[in-house]
Amino acid sequence: MSDTAPAAPQFADLGLPAPLLEALNGLGYETPSPIQAEAIPTLLAGSDLLGLAQTGTGKTAAFALPVLAGIDVSLRATQALILTPTRELALQVAEALQRYAQHMRGFSVLALYGGSAFAPQFKALERGAHVVVATPGRLTDHMRRGSIKFDNMRFLVLDEADEMLKMGFADDLDAVFEKVPATTQKALFSATMPPGVRTVARKHMREPKEIRLHSGVSSSLDTITQKVWEVSNHHKLDAMTRLLEVEPVEAMIVFVRTKTASMELAERLEARGFAAAALNGDLSQQLREQVVDRLKRGLLDIVVATDVAARGLDVERISHVLNYDLPHDSESYVHRIGRTGRAGRSGTAILFATPRERRLLHVLEKATGQKIEAQALPSADAVRSGRLNKLASRLNAARDNTGALHQQLVQDLLELTSMAPEELAASLLAILPGAKTLVEPVSDLPVAPPRREQADDRDSGLVRYKVQGGRSNNLMPKPLVEALVKHARLQRQQIGHIKMFTEHTGVYLPPLDEATLGRLANIEINGVALQIREWPLPPGETDRPARPRAPRKEFPSKPRAPRPPRSA
Repeated sequence: MSDTAPAAPQFADLGLPAPLLEALNGLGYETPSPIQAEAIPTLLAGSDLLGLAQTGTGKTAAFALPVLAGIDVSLRATQALILTPTRELALQVAEALQRYAQHMRGFSVLALYGGSAFAPQFKALERGAHVVVATPGRLTDHMRRGSIKFDNMRFLVLDEADEMLKMGFADDLDAVFEKVPATTQKALFSATMPPGVRTVARKHMREPKEIRLHSGVSSSLDTITQKVWEVSNHHKLDAMTRLLEVEPVEAMIVFVRTKTASMELAERLEARGFAAAALNGDLSQQLREQVVDRLKRGLLDIVVATDVAARGLDVERISHVLNYDLPHDSESYVHRIGRTGRAGRSGTAILFATPRERRLLHVLEKATGQKIEAQALPSADAVRSGRLNKLASRLNAARDNTGALHQQLVQDLLELTSMAPEELAASLLAILPGAKTLVEPVSDLPVAPPRREQADDRDSGLVRYKVQGGRSNNLMPKPLVEALVKHARLQRQQIGHIKMFTEHTGVYLPPLDEATLGRLANIEINGVALQIREWPLPPGETDRPARPRAPRKEFPSKPRAPRPPRSA
């Protein structure tokens, strides 16, 4: 018996047509990833597919290649529909299809997403785009207008189905499933398998084959080094500046919780001399595409983004991901750090955590299957060394571009100034932009104090929120906590002190973004909508529990002496 392990399958072994294999060969694709090796033959055989696969596992090619294999380019009609949760992911999938179909003469693909004009989309649909990649909202608009036809639809793919359900598109997805012909082959890919995804599959798919990549998360993150820096909220910007001075950053995505925070941080980084820009849902599609294009071309080094805005972002030069704010859940963390270390490239993911947030790291470690290594904040000496090394690298690079004219210029300066060579070099450094930081004093950042486990400290770093409903509505802490865990996607240990009042309740939580507040707005407990909003305390006041007083001692009263009888 031979002990030789079976050879890994090649794309040529999967049954793909020649034009696709030629394109894959030209793109440098050799061995299919696990999800591709399982999904491609299943879809080519005509079966419905339910795939559990994380970001970065190669799932786009896993469904795009079988879809293209079944397209009849001579038929000018839409034959495949791929739904994605965001515009960025829709564009990424459309670009991937175009690359794979480069040898399919006459093939056309169309991306439909909000924020772009309808007229060009109408014309492209009339011409008969073979594949349409769409976000649910914009697809629903076209369905109402009757501008998209389903008669020749052979394939329907849902990419990141769990995200679309989280975003509230369940009814839109049902409408699409009901509109496509009964013979349409369906594939559903999801990073997680919550009940909602199971319901969609059970309701609309024909005995789908299920593929689960249990090691998908770990394997897709094997090329990413994860680190945590313990830093207080007040010193995050200074810590990030230190990071950029000591880490070999080529390009970085910085994640924050809110759109406002993305704009503010990008502006503050620009003020410190960094090439930075914000990427959030308030930007027009044209501006968003410009930011990504500038990042790809090296005109930007830092993009400060919210979770939704960065979904599907794949830029090769991203060497680092910084979680400036802690993500709300482990799934968001996996998606965030997956922006680096893609397709086998190495990357670094850094997390800023306050002393209180350190307790939550085990949740993220469990989700990634990896240890997040604690790193000390860079010392003043490390910063000075980092600055010096970067200048030395620039000088070494410049040396290759010097010539006789530069040498003559140095000789002329030495004669005109009557300086020694060392004096001339020091003087040039003094006027060189950026070199002055080498002589500026650098102080160590303050180390966060050890955590004190007591009631007065337990809400540090949290925000006080007001919730409708209190004692008069029989609102109790337990159902409130359960609602916050379910709908705000918080861990129980993230929820701080809760204080009940007659008509409302105060609760300390991590800062919540607009999307989370929107989800909570109409959640009801005992018939009362939460209507949660920030509720800052007046200066100098606190509603944290007071330290309990010691019980009063009860002393037995002394017996009184009987009064003498009154005289008559």
